[in-house]
Amino acid sequence: MNRRNFIIKTLASTTALASATEALGKNNMKTDLEVLVMATNWGFEGTNEQLCKKVKALGYDGIEVWWPSNADAYKDLMNALQKYELQVGFLCGGSDTNFEKHQTQFKTAVSEAVKSSTQRPLYINCHSGRDYYEATQNSKLIDFTIEKSEQSGVGIYHETHRSRMCFAAHITKSFLEKHPKMKLTLDISHWTNVHESLLEDQPEAVNLALQRTEHIHARIGHQEGPQVSDPRAPEWKGTLDKHLGWWDEVIKNKEKTGSKRITFLTEFGPPNYLPTLPYTMQPVADQWDINVYMLNLIKNRYTK
Repeated sequence: MNRRNFIIKTLASTTALASATEALGKNNMKTDLEVLVMATNWGFEGTNEQLCKKVKALGYDGIEVWWPSNADAYKDLMNALQKYELQVGFLCGGSDTNFEKHQTQFKTAVSEAVKSSTQRPLYINCHSGRDYYEATQNSKLIDFTIEKSEQSGVGIYHETHRSRMCFAAHITKSFLEKHPKMKLTLDISHWTNVHESLLEDQPEAVNLALQRTEHIHARIGHQEGPQVSDPRAPEWKGTLDKHLGWWDEVIKNKEKTGSKRITFLTEFGPPNYLPTLPYTMQPVADQWDINVYMLNLIKNRYTK
């Protein structure tokens, strides 16, 4: 069988399996919380207009994108959001390796995103600090976001992301214990990769993170990577179930605290996050189709 036929047959088999896997969403986890699912522009090669038109038609509630510091880019984004009546969550962070410069970049981006004049963001998701900064340095960024969130009323969350301050479960636990008002974007797929496990040996750290989660990045990671090849495939059922269990606990925790809303981002990424075949770099699955599958799974699982 040549490579092209192998891909075609594999995709056909995956489609046939999707309906069976879809049943995972049809359980008793329905919630009274408002469940909003956002789309990513990561890997999308079109315009903001094209992205917003496409995700609106599919049933997404909004998009999550990096804060556009350029005035023209900001205007273009706002026009597309308003035309298709979509919500927005902004990504913010710093890029410099030097902490003082990084801190300035971080504070500037968050401050500008919070006061977005055209459309108030649902939340701000932070790629916060660096894994090699000292804890006292990263803590300055946490203190800043807590103060800024209280002043603005906009939720500001720190993503559990490799290379950032919350790159590992035990490190994040120490930050959460030191900062009781700190909130997370849970992308636990990074931790399964960092710890090379499904975190069975770190229940205290995981449980604390689930209690502080306000926003979920719905990507499925595994022990050897941050993204399975295709969550619809039967070989990943156990891993998918594990992630769904973590998200279920977030929902339960938010219900107990009287929260009104939970937000998700479907964030399966393009190659090379998405595995590819050697020599051709042909992706083994379709990124867009996987994210739409995750959108429907989340809606089926949690909305009444």
